[in-house]
Amino acid sequence: MRIVVLFTVLLLAACSRQAPPSELAQAREVAPVTVFDANFGDADPYDWTGRRPESYPVHGIDLSRWQSQVDWPTARRNGVNFAFIKATEGGDILDPAFERHRQSAAAAGVPHAAYHFFYWCTPAEVQARWFIANVPREPGHLPPILDVEWNAHSPTCTRRPPPSTVRAEMRTFLDILGRHYGQRPVIYTTVNFWKDNDLNDLQGEEFWLRSTAGHPSETYGPARWSFWQYSGTGLVPGIAGRVDLNVFAGSEASWAAWLAQRRQ
Repeated sequence: MRIVVLFTVLLLAACSRQAPPSELAQAREVAPVTVFDANFGDADPYDWTGRRPESYPVHGIDLSRWQSQVDWPTARRNGVNFAFIKATEGGDILDPAFERHRQSAAAAGVPHAAYHFFYWCTPAEVQARWFIANVPREPGHLPPILDVEWNAHSPTCTRRPPPSTVRAEMRTFLDILGRHYGQRPVIYTTVNFWKDNDLNDLQGEEFWLRSTAGHPSETYGPARWSFWQYSGTGLVPGIAGRVDLNVFAGSEASWAAWLAQRRQ
């Protein structure tokens, strides 16, 4: 297994809006970063025709209570270079595995972030307060993540507000968390939600895009992104069952620079 250790990287000057990895420009020395090659499989692989996920060097996962058995040190050695962990949902749901996953990921040295699944029937202010009440502001965390998609199968909320309302609620949530945690959250979304709500109009935000049947350039057009969720059926040593797979948009050096900028 190849392991890359980086000592000097490029870092973007701090600003209130985050630039993509390709725009990291201001040099400075940062702590070493170890990048492990991904030894991942897929229970239902897609036949990629464009740029393939394995062409990116930095891979990671996202998970929730449904990944109940995780050997984090093994997963880390097999390519889990970052983990996005579900924390909260709506204004009153806490993922029961969040604290365990968070502490175990930290103990294994996996850079990690907490994400919130947004409900369109609860005010953004209420949801932001719920996230803040359950996700500690601690050194080493990656920026929080706002997960926005349609809740088509929700037993309590299938509401679809107009795009202007969607974007306004998102900005409220992002602003509150940005002030509390000291850095702007990353936005996760799906192809349909992106198109339905003209999220390309959210200039300057940082995105994590889901696209399991085509490279983001094919499904989102010229959208800028930092993370790409390319599979929902991943197989990772150390994790029982299937798990979502992701890549970071840039090189190992860009990843180290992103970490230096975006870690709390």
